[in-house]
Amino acid sequence: MTKKISRYPVPELNELPEDIQTILNGAKEHFGFVPNVIKALSHRPAELRAFLAYNDALMNKESGLSGADKEMIIVAFSAKNGCSYCVQSHGASLRVQSGNPYIADQVAINYKEADITERERAMIDFAMKVTFDSASVNEKDFEVLKGHGFSDEDIWDINGITAFYNMSNRLMSFLAVHPDEQFYSMGRN
Repeated sequence: MTKKISRYPVPELNELPEDIQTILNGAKEHFGFVPNVIKALSHRPAELRAFLAYNDALMNKESGLSGADKEMIIVAFSAKNGCSYCVQSHGASLRVQSGNPYIADQVAINYKEADITERERAMIDFAMKVTFDSASVNEKDFEVLKGHGFSDEDIWDINGITAFYNMSNRLMSFLAVHPDEQFYSMGRN
């Protein structure tokens, strides 16, 4: 873990608290590598724990949103925010979860022209509004989303994912975390 992947120092595995070592080892077992986001955030173990707990609460709960829906939202606004780490990592997950090797690139370049459904487009439109003009969210936004079959809880989920991962975009950009090589090819074959 000595390769520079962040503007801030990345601790050696043996320097980290035992629970953080377990997290890094679990990530390596799951992915086959430890993603740079986890390495970078290990600089502040308490914040890494909180980050992973909130990620788990948003991404691994039962929801009216599929795993691909959740990743699609993140890819779309991460591209607009210029967060290459999040575009690549969540793009890889979107390709894997959707089984579509092209969808992440389409959504990142211009989701309005991507081969997605009107429901997905409405979901991303709302996420973009939360990203760039959250103060203007109103009942009409809820009506539009409900017209596409989203429940109030689904709308909360779209907002929660958008808010949390916008923070993640800013952290990755601030820390200058580079995407892991593995993400570029994941889900393309």
